[in-house]
Amino acid sequence: MWRRIPERYRMAGSLCENCRQNFFPRRTFCPICRRKGKIVDKQMSGKGKVFAYSLVTAPPVGYEGEIPYILAIIELDEGPKVTAQIVDCKCDKLEIGTKVKSAFRRITEDGDEGIIYYGFKFKLDK
Repeated sequence: MWRRIPERYRMAGSLCENCRQNFFPRRTFCPICRRKGKIVDKQMSGKGKVFAYSLVTAPPVGYEGEIPYILAIIELDEGPKVTAQIVDCKCDKLEIGTKVKSAFRRITEDGDEGIIYYGFKFKLDK
């Protein structure tokens, strides 16, 4: 089922050709132009900068083995903002405006022998 969601695996978004606004995840109509908008698929670059971040030390159920980890709002180069985990980085090396790029990583799994779910996280863009 998850393999059919392009947003999760390829950062596939959309663009309104009328107002030139980019969207992620994909939209079927433009909230700005409404019915006048013409939505087309657009591949996001996966690059952006840190808009805000937090160090998570009290995670939700199922993510206890991940702590501590950094959760951030990333402003993509194309404009949309996404929430994602920052990997391979210490919190003291991160600041607002730090350039990052997407990385395809394991998100979670259903038990020890269950399905492994993959998706995007972000790492420093050196």
